[in-house]
Amino acid sequence: MTPPLPGELTVLIKGGGDLATGVGWRLHRSGFPVVVTELAQPLTVRRTVAFAEAVYRGEHTVEGVMARHCPPERVAQVLAQGQVPVVVDPEAALVHSLAPAVVVDGIMAKRNTGTRREDAPLVVALGPGFTAGVDCHAAIETHRGHTLGRVLWQGSPLPDTGTPGPLPGIGLRASRVLRAPVAGRLHPQARIGQRVAEGQILAWIEAQAGESVPVRAPFAGVLRGLIHESVPLVPGLKIGDLDPRARPEHAFTLSDKSLAIGGGVLEAVMTWWYGPGPPSRAP
Repeated sequence: MTPPLPGELTVLIKGGGDLATGVGWRLHRSGFPVVVTELAQPLTVRRTVAFAEAVYRGEHTVEGVMARHCPPERVAQVLAQGQVPVVVDPEAALVHSLAPAVVVDGIMAKRNTGTRREDAPLVVALGPGFTAGVDCHAAIETHRGHTLGRVLWQGSPLPDTGTPGPLPGIGLRASRVLRAPVAGRLHPQARIGQRVAEGQILAWIEAQAGESVPVRAPFAGVLRGLIHESVPLVPGLKIGDLDPRARPEHAFTLSDKSLAIGGGVLEAVMTWWYGPGPPSRAP
């Protein structure tokens, strides 16, 4: 039997953050129709390179690929325009009405929030919390290092370490991830892509008790990401990303990690639909 063309295999990606966007970007560029589901208030930090930003802006372009926020009934129209539909659908109910050929869980919750192997002919999951052959057909390694981007047809990706991978310039001296010290609302004082000095105030958090708490840069670098100011903050929530490499253009281009993971998903799709199939292909 002749396999379907890539343009006939719709891929639904749960989550539109920067890593899921790397996946969607790779697949879109390879000819696959891509649809993204998101929260009503996405928690994305690296917003400049995330399809999720379309929820806030209406449309958002990442390296030449446009994502457009739309209701479920306009998905086909947006796909026909060569764009990526982004649908507010926290429960990913679109899985049932759209009947995609591939579902990718790109939520990066470090646990399975409801994805099942029965959701599509091919179900791929990113990172820890999944077991290939149990709740997905394939899992992609997301841990930085030698195995990043590898496709697992059996077993699970490496467990979450709870510590962001180090970047050149800081090692493990300080975390590049900025977290909310208190509950409240964010008031940005720096923009994504801006060079900042160590100790500089990047944002104020208007706490529920009425005081304002500063968020300072732990080291000099470029602000690579900052959560949208409309998101209600809780203590410990990831709200920013600081890059010590101090290259502003890095804030506006997909990361090596997201593209490696995207390459892994593309391999899984091609292996399943066009190759010899995985070593132990499940029915």
